[in-house]
Amino acid sequence: MREEYRDEEAGIYLRLMTAEDTDRIIRWRNSDGVRRNFIYRELFTRESHERWIRTKVETGEAVQMIICDLRTDQALGSVYIRDIDRQHEKAEYGIFIGEASARGRGLGTAAAKLMLRYCFEEEGLHRIYLRALAGNGQAIRSYEKAGFQREGFLKDDVKIDGTYRDIVWMAAIAPAEAKGGR
Repeated sequence: MREEYRDEEAGIYLRLMTAEDTDRIIRWRNSDGVRRNFIYRELFTRESHERWIRTKVETGEAVQMIICDLRTDQALGSVYIRDIDRQHEKAEYGIFIGEASARGRGLGTAAAKLMLRYCFEEEGLHRIYLRALAGNGQAIRSYEKAGFQREGFLKDDVKIDGTYRDIVWMAAIAPAEAKGGR
């Protein structure tokens, strides 16, 4: 991965996740502040995360990165793409800011922009899509600032804690200059 996936203004950079990040990711994903905004809310375990690495990351079906502070190298959260479809050049995007002190500072928007650049420039993907809980307005605004556009609204699409919830479907398409660079 090139070293250019950094945002000086936001003070972050992206690096590939390693096995050494496992305990941190488990802690982050199991925190209430992160879990409440995810569709998949099962608790993470070491075994489930290692299975994710083995069956998704190592097979090329997913790419997961860590969002780091430029000054301190502190890990702040994670961005990833999953279900990479090479035939149709698309993947599903996900993010979480794991450190509570890093939330609400615009880092999610900056990280999403960096990850989109990575997806278009390095992975050669054309379309990155995501699903957001309709009630998560802060995340939806952040995704829009990063370049995602709303494409659909799915009524009662998922059942979480016994309640049906609506989903906003969003996507970002590779800019023309990214397509020419492959």
